Amino acid sequence: MKYRPVKAAMIGVGAISGIYLQNITHTFREVELVGVCDLIPDRAEKGAAYVKAEIEQGAGVREPKMYKDMYEAFNDPEVEVILNLTRPYEHFEVTKQALLHGKHVYSEKPLGVDMEEAGALIALAEEKNLRLGGAPDTFMGAGIQTARRLIDDGYIGDIVGVSCAMVCRGHETWHPDPEFYYKRGGGPMLDMGPYYITALVQLLGEAKGLTGMTKRSFTERLITSEPHRGETINVDVDTWLSGNIEFESGAIAQVFTTFDVHYTAQSRFEVYGTRGSMMVPDPNTFGGPVLLLRPEDFAAAPKTDPGLMRHGVPDFYAGWREMPLMYDYPENSRGLGLADMCKALRTGRDHRANFQQQRHVLEIMTAFSKSSERKAYVPIATKYSRTAPMKNNPMHGILDE
Repeated sequence: MKYRPVKAAMIGVGAISGIYLQNITHTFREVELVGVCDLIPDRAEKGAAYVKAEIEQGAGVREPKMYKDMYEAFNDPEVEVILNLTRPYEHFEVTKQALLHGKHVYSEKPLGVDMEEAGALIALAEEKNLRLGGAPDTFMGAGIQTARRLIDDGYIGDIVGVSCAMVCRGHETWHPDPEFYYKRGGGPMLDMGPYYITALVQLLGEAKGLTGMTKRSFTERLITSEPHRGETINVDVDTWLSGNIEFESGAIAQVFTTFDVHYTAQSRFEVYGTRGSMMVPDPNTFGGPVLLLRPEDFAAAPKTDPGLMRHGVPDFYAGWREMPLMYDYPENSRGLGLADMCKALRTGRDHRANFQQQRHVLEIMTAFSKSSERKAYVPIATKYSRTAPMKNNPMHGILDE
């Protein structure tokens, strides 16, 4: 074995932890799960039991410890990295305490619920010379990496603009504990927006400023999922956020996120260039499809208004070409960013899902509400440089040097 795994402890073993446990156990060989911890002990026990069952089926990993609280994990000399999977409004304190105890941290999105929290964590990480990064890592998957490659190689020319939307009716119909989605740190922009805004900056680069309009359509939500079926949630955050982001490149992205709409196709992400258009896959996923439309694809069309030719339900992507995915990790690979950060710890290179990106994305997301309140254009102050594109490695689960 030519690699030395980085030892990590998981704090928070809720709904999202399952895919992390699966991928750390079976895919990412450069991460070793040392232990788990949750405020609700049953959740930690279930997480540890999953790993134990996989070991009995032949998985070549160790059985994780059960920490009584997060401080026991922070004081464990074995642990190098804390994987923070707590609820959004808990991210700041967990990450802060981990950094104070000398641990590198990778957290679920967002880095913090506002720029003050993010700034404090970044300053602390820099003071302690510790790595800080986090989700989303879907931009590292095969789909968005392929889209980035095609854009960078000029397949659709210079980017003119983007239109992207995340449209759904909220999470209270399926999530076992949906209340936090409507509290501080929640809402469609801070919950789902990180996937879309991260993909945008990966494809287009640094944002310059934005305008936004937001509102709270419903003051209460009825939970219809178990085990809280019949309970109501008081909504504390805006659930309809839309606006336009201006990028340093000159491109303008129209962005819309909502928890208020009955809809079937949750994601739409289209990039428009001077030589063609591209459909980017759902940025909450790692795979495709990536669709491309160039002038030659409809050169033989009748010379008339295309709108007059439509009959019935339109197929918006009729005639678009599906492009082959050029990179690894098309499946649900949550934990890829953690594995990349762990590889960076061993090699000294930069990690891709880093705090510079998280901070820029957070400023963009929180600026929508600021713009709406001020009824004004809000400049983006943080600087951003795109992280390195992915490199294919013949060994699945082992990241590049």
